[in-house]
Amino acid sequence: VVGKRPGSKPRLLVLVIGETVRAQNWGLNGYARQTTPRLAALPVVNFSDVTACGTSTEVSLPCMLSPFGRDDYDERLIRRSESLLHVLEHAGIHTEWLDNQTGCKGTCEGLAFESYETGGKGSGCDKHGCLDEAMIAGLVARMEKQSGDQVVVLHQLGNHGPAYFARYPSEFRQFTPICVTSELGRCELSSIVNAYDNAILYTDDFLARLIALLGQQTKRDAALIYVSDHGESLGENGLFLHGVPYAIAPATQTKVPMLMWIGDAMTQARGIDQNCLRAEAQQAVSHDNLFHSVLGLLQVTTSAYRADLDVFGGCVDQATAMAASR
Repeated sequence: VVGKRPGSKPRLLVLVIGETVRAQNWGLNGYARQTTPRLAALPVVNFSDVTACGTSTEVSLPCMLSPFGRDDYDERLIRRSESLLHVLEHAGIHTEWLDNQTGCKGTCEGLAFESYETGGKGSGCDKHGCLDEAMIAGLVARMEKQSGDQVVVLHQLGNHGPAYFARYPSEFRQFTPICVTSELGRCELSSIVNAYDNAILYTDDFLARLIALLGQQTKRDAALIYVSDHGESLGENGLFLHGVPYAIAPATQTKVPMLMWIGDAMTQARGIDQNCLRAEAQQAVSHDNLFHSVLGLLQVTTSAYRADLDVFGGCVDQATAMAASR
């Protein structure tokens, strides 16, 4: 059940699930390089200590979109349960998945789905596949078709390795020289990191463009949440890529970036205290918070919701929210 007050506008949430971006190379987290220059100039709330559910997409994606999460991790239980997206759809919120990766790992089964993995989708695509920006046109088309509550998931190609150099257009080749092969053993470590950081620059631009698009919405209250699925090893202790068993995985693979942009209209309508949310963002959180925070933001009532895992829970002024809806 969605708790909406009379006169309130429909809500639009864009959930961007990143790929293989690790927290320590994220500019907003204090990385020596500014890999997030556009986001740094925007009113986003950056969560600086975020732990992933897993070290691979196959594990993290179902886990972050489940009500159970990493505590007492049970893969069979997670895969048998309804994902966040199915809960939203059953609550009457139209939910869609745009994919520039290898699918949603069962989390969007039966829901509207479009793949960009094989290319052929127009701008940003060739016969080999698409850059993430190709999904922006798809998002616009879906936004224009809907007028009610809507959640659209954009699943990025992001920093998928080992071909980091192929994940962004040439204008984002800021850090050089770069490794231009998938055989990382043939490259200097610094050139691998350069290519990886350039891919983050492209994600920074991608997210900033999405925020600008959502900021133009007048008929719906809009918000964006971004979180990466897992991190990456770039040669530390001789490790590359990801997928190390969770119990022994290094922080480079388990610590990820997460940020939120809540539009002014949604901030007012929901009575969100942005200063409170920024303080919350300095605390340790994890993928486990995502399911419950989205439900809280969209005011979806379900027995699966846990208020203690909702990052918005203590930052909502109910009196303000009620006044805004009158």
